[in-house]
This record gives sequence, structure tokens and C-alpha cells, in this order.
Amino acid sequence: MLKVKITKMNDLKFEKNLFNPLTTGRKIDEFFSSEGGVMPGTNTVITGDPGVGKTTVLLDILADMNAKGKRVLFVSGEMNQIDMVGYVRRFPKFGDVPILFMGDVADEDPLEVLRDAFSVGYDCVLIDSIAEIAVAIQDYYGGTYKGATTKLLTLLEEQNMGDNDRKINTASLLIQQVTKSGSFAGSNRIKHMTTAMGHLKFDNEGGRYLAFSKNRRGGNMNKFYFNLNTKNQVNWMYEAPANAE
Repeated sequence: MLKVKITKMNDLKFEKNLFNPLTTGRKIDEFFSSEGGVMPGTNTVITGDPGVGKTTVLLDILADMNAKGKRVLFVSGEMNQIDMVGYVRRFPKFGDVPILFMGDVADEDPLEVLRDAFSVGYDCVLIDSIAEIAVAIQDYYGGTYKGATTKLLTLLEEQNMGDNDRKINTASLLIQQVTKSGSFAGSNRIKHMTTAMGHLKFDNEGGRYLAFSKNRRGGNMNKFYFNLNTKNQVNWMYEAPANAE
């Protein structure tokens, strides 16, 4: 029998750390929230044009959090150790980021692998990508891609709520694919559970920028242009109005 839960926010108590942003110490922090950083217990989905630098940009952010003493994890569904060599040569700080290569445990239950890894309690996890991990879950359990995605999202929501050894409200940065037309590819549940939706794009002249189309935590909604020409960090350059071509 269905039991509907009704909540009064004034009846709830939260740990103070839930309101302390995870920061990089760079201007990019103000794009994730009005508090200036990725907020604990939130989920940020980043989509992007092919080759625009989704993995590089988000690893750069994760590595800066790591350097500030936060416990982070990169979950790669696409790369292996050899693939990472090129990244680490260009961005040596990536070499200090803990990485779970899902290809190393391809014969295991991917949900159990993730649950075991997450049990430590991370401040922030980066998943590259939702689609790759969901396909691995679908291959193991069968059923539909949508059902596999739901299993992954349920696990992430458990971590948001602090279901780990440290009782940490884990924040997640999630790379998601887009269709050839540039539209969001994924279930409606991803959109509903997402605190912020960011997009890495090329402009008409080949410039690269990040812009958020949705952010429940506020944050800068302008375009933030960047390039990947500098060593060991993404070169964030300048802002432009969101409606600027």
C-alpha cells in the first residue's frame, strides 16, 4: 500500500559541512553555485560537443579539489591506464587523482564495484560517462538502458545522502552524451535529479566555452571561455553574456 511522505524542512537537521562548497580556488567556482564552488550532495551534469574537452575540464576541476585536500574519485568507463598517460603528461596534477578504471573490473558486477568504491565516502566523484557506466550495468543485468540508468542514479542518490563510511554527502560531476543534433541524450530522471546542467561548446569561430542552462544553486550564468593551450591547468580566459554569439 502506497505511503506518501510529507516533509517540513524546519523539522530537518543537516550537518554544517553540507553548506561548505568544494572549491578549486579559481574563478570557475562561481559558476557552480552562488556560494562559490560545487555544493556537497549535488549532482552536476556536463554535456559537450565532441572534442571540446569535457574530460579534461572536469578532471582539471577534480584535481584542484584534490590538491586542496578533498577526497575525490574519477570513475572512467571509457579509458584505461595507457589512455591516461597523455593526459598526465599535459596535466601532471592528474597523476595524483585516484582513478577507478571500470575496464579493470569488466567481468564484475559494476554496481557492486561502484558501491564498494563509494563506501569510503568521497567529497566529489567524477563519472565519465553516465552512458558508458549504464551500458556496463545493462550488459551485466540485462533489461533496458533506462532501467540500467535508474540503477546508477539510485546509487548516486544514496551517496548524495551520505550512505558511506564517512557519512559524507557526496557531490557528483557527471559527463553525459548529446545527440548529433546537440540535444541532451538521457532519461528524464537524469534531468530531475540534476542540480545543475552545464554545457561545453564551440562557438561559431571555434572558441570553447562553458555555460549553464540550469542551476538550482545559483551561480554565474554567463559563458566562460577557455582553451587547453597551457600546461597543467585549463586556461579560463574571459566571460561573455549568455546570449552573445
